[in-house]
Amino acid sequence: MATVGINPAKARSFQVGNAKSRMRTATEKAVRILCLVCALVCIVATAGIFAILFAESVPFFQSVPLWSFLTGDKWQMMGSEKQFGILPLLCGTLLITIGSGLVSIPLGLGVGIYLSEYAPEKLRRILKPVLELLAGVPSVVFGYFALTLVTPALRGSVDWLHQTLPTLNPMLPDFRPANAAAGAIVVGFMTLPLVSSLCEDAITAVPKALREAAFGLGCTKSEVIRKVVLPSAVSGIVASFILALSRAVGETMAVTIAAGARPQLTLNPGDEVMTMTAQIVNISKGDVSRGDIQYQSIFAIGLLLFIITFALNILAYQFVRHKSRAQ
Repeated sequence: MATVGINPAKARSFQVGNAKSRMRTATEKAVRILCLVCALVCIVATAGIFAILFAESVPFFQSVPLWSFLTGDKWQMMGSEKQFGILPLLCGTLLITIGSGLVSIPLGLGVGIYLSEYAPEKLRRILKPVLELLAGVPSVVFGYFALTLVTPALRGSVDWLHQTLPTLNPMLPDFRPANAAAGAIVVGFMTLPLVSSLCEDAITAVPKALREAAFGLGCTKSEVIRKVVLPSAVSGIVASFILALSRAVGETMAVTIAAGARPQLTLNPGDEVMTMTAQIVNISKGDVSRGDIQYQSIFAIGLLLFIITFALNILAYQFVRHKSRAQ
């Protein structure tokens, strides 16, 4: 009866292969667990922030009815009759957010289209990092930029229109040293790198085959961009818009310096306004004792800010999900 021998070299190779396979499996498992821990940390941090805001807001709403807080048109913390109506602060926040969106969304989309579709590769490698440098500038610098350059430029423009077109005088706003327009413009430039970078990434990710097919049908460059590229990248583009608006809602230092500290219910971009974040800063730097209703109002404002930004992110997620399914 013949016996079959085992080649020692093949046996060692088989053992080494098994060891590498086990090591690869263990590494994959460790990476998966590490990523899961990172995701759980983010979820726990978000849940913790909400829990703290909610718990600290309960004493405030025991003193101030929720309906009065949401519908009150006067925020007055000084004097014997304190009033905590959030509408003036909400109005200031919306003015800054919408105004910044009018600056950052069209500019950011245009920059993203140029960088991905028109710019030569060498110029793109220079322009994109330079543009992203704006994201690294401290927000307090943007605030003083608004005070020293943006507001004087707005006043100069209005003065020129007063002299050139006197019939427009009743329609032109009178810009105060701190005003909502200057705050909105600088916040728009702060969020511009976010919009342009995400739009450029979303447009670049559109498959070249779609462009080539459209060119093959006789479309021009602009027609390919308008009718093929932008509709294909719309989910990423809209997500960048929502993220920029969420960033503008939470901006603090630039609007505290540029937009002022006067809570008032107005839609005039030349008026001084106060945002919700600026009010939190104003209370925090004052001599407010823990447990005071002014101290508690910080968490009530923070809770409303959290709900607004959370709703914006849910809206962006649902939009991207809907477009992904449609495509």
